[in-house]
Amino acid sequence: MSDSQSARTFALVGPGRAGTSVALLLVARGWRAVAVAGRTPGAPSTRTVAARLHAPASPAGEAGRGAALVVVAAPDGALEDAAAALVPGLEPGALVVHLSGARTLAALEPVARLRPDCGVGSLHPLQTLPSPDAGVARLPGSWAAVAGPDSVAELAVELGLRPFRVDDADRALYHAAAAVAANHVVALVGQVERLARAAGVPFEAFVPLVRASLDNAAELGPAAALTGPVARGDLVTVARHLDALPAPERPAYAALAELARRLARRDDADLRRLLASAAGGDGT
Repeated sequence: MSDSQSARTFALVGPGRAGTSVALLLVARGWRAVAVAGRTPGAPSTRTVAARLHAPASPAGEAGRGAALVVVAAPDGALEDAAAALVPGLEPGALVVHLSGARTLAALEPVARLRPDCGVGSLHPLQTLPSPDAGVARLPGSWAAVAGPDSVAELAVELGLRPFRVDDADRALYHAAAAVAANHVVALVGQVERLARAAGVPFEAFVPLVRASLDNAAELGPAAALTGPVARGDLVTVARHLDALPAPERPAYAALAELARRLARRDDADLRRLLASAAGGDGT
């Protein structure tokens, strides 16, 4: 093992919410930050995170010096450029890990090609990280998609994560599922808030229902947890909902009601036609 590998030192490239969350958790697990690189060393976000990690703000080309681990949390479209910039300063035997859920190890190809003495991997925490402090609290116990050598999975376990592997061919599909689980669920709750406001009911009244529904789906499975008018084939109630909804809200309701119909395996031609008409289709 090289000196850099045994030192438990790391550099952070990309001081956003995800990268900073992982960096703070590394520090909490006994790692020491040696550099933080952002758009520029003088950028306010870079300096703020560097100060919090008690590490210097550095150019990307120098960030890897003295680091056994380099965490690359740059935007997906900038990963190759970030990896290429790191190459000159990497320590022999260093491990470079990106945090992208959608990208494979190909995003770190400049490191793999130009520094074969270094390892490359990816670690994508399957968790929403609205702020670094919330991230540190939420990451332990969460699942994480990992790729690369076994040391990446070992790192995930050290951080309290539950690692699993995804085939490269399924990476985009996996990340789409993550987007539905996080972003789309929040967007749907936003519709609940709008409809509740229109009906003169506090949004907070629906929050326990949302939480209980997610708990039921986790405990029983989505199909067994499904309740409501679509699940029981109540065409009249669904039609009343669609009539009451403001026009801009109908397509989303109809599309999700159709997903509920499929989940319930309810083959009802009248219901299919009603939902397709509301969603803008022909029901065939």
